[in-house]
Amino acid sequence: MYRRVTLSRVLQISTLMILISLVIGSVSLLAGSVHIDTGHVWRYLAKAFTGDFSITSQEEIILFSIRLPRIIFAGIVGASLSLGGVIFQAILRNPLADPYILGISGGSALGAIIGIVIGAGSFYLGIPLLAFLGALATVFLVFAVAGSARGPLSDNSLLLSGVVVNAFFSAAILFFLSIVNSMELHSITFWLMGDLSGASAKEICVAAVCLLAGFVLLYAQARKLNLIVQGEDTAQQLGVHVEKTKQRLLIITSLIISVAVSLAGIIGFVGIMVPHFMRLVFGSDHRLLLPVSALFGASFLIVADTIARIVLAPAELPVGVITALCGAPYFIFLLKRNKY
Repeated sequence: MYRRVTLSRVLQISTLMILISLVIGSVSLLAGSVHIDTGHVWRYLAKAFTGDFSITSQEEIILFSIRLPRIIFAGIVGASLSLGGVIFQAILRNPLADPYILGISGGSALGAIIGIVIGAGSFYLGIPLLAFLGALATVFLVFAVAGSARGPLSDNSLLLSGVVVNAFFSAAILFFLSIVNSMELHSITFWLMGDLSGASAKEICVAAVCLLAGFVLLYAQARKLNLIVQGEDTAQQLGVHVEKTKQRLLIITSLIISVAVSLAGIIGFVGIMVPHFMRLVFGSDHRLLLPVSALFGASFLIVADTIARIVLAPAELPVGVITALCGAPYFIFLLKRNKY
């Protein structure tokens, strides 16, 4: 469904959602196993806004070295996964397509597990780098397998290639899980369920740059994407090189997802629920759907991570547990509406 979309409407809705995200992030700063008075939080934030970044108390360390980076990182990962979901659902014409559908999660997980087993965690960016390389290799492997089929690259060939590659990686992951020791098994399990606690400032900056660059590139293709969704024949007649555009969009999206997964682990359901829900609310025009999905995804994952931090405080749940708990009721809601 397409509704009238103007630049002013996009800016108005995006600005509103940015403000909502900032409010959610501010509330999340207050949540944690260590209580910090609300007045203290606002005083520390005001101090930072005036340009004084000196940290002189334990509370400031908790706020600016632990909670704030984690909130920012959660927002970046949530936005990345949601953008991925928008593109994959549009190109594959499946409103419930997952951004991991090409096997990116399997390749990234295998890379991370190999890193944990060989002790790459003792090196700077060791495990995230191997996870990213695994995801990147998966993307090119899927395209190579799909491209080996006769005829042009099709949605079905991509899907089948992703299933085949992911099945192979799943077997390799099970093999490693059966031979690792208990400490390595704990690290692997936590990573597989999503972990937003370990990202450094440099890693967060890398993820932010990749997200912003990817968003700009994807948004520049929003009109073409609208035409492709309406019908590839129609898009072709209007001057869109459908196959090249789809490949370009899938590669850009896969790179964004690869960076997010390599740093945060596998966080399910965000890339399915958020784009689908935003499409129900705002329609299918990607000029609006892309920004609102990214912003809502950021807010959603910040909320989910906040719950994961406080529900068993001082212990933490993997954030993937919370997103999965949200995912099940959402799909029940869809079934009740007789959509599927």
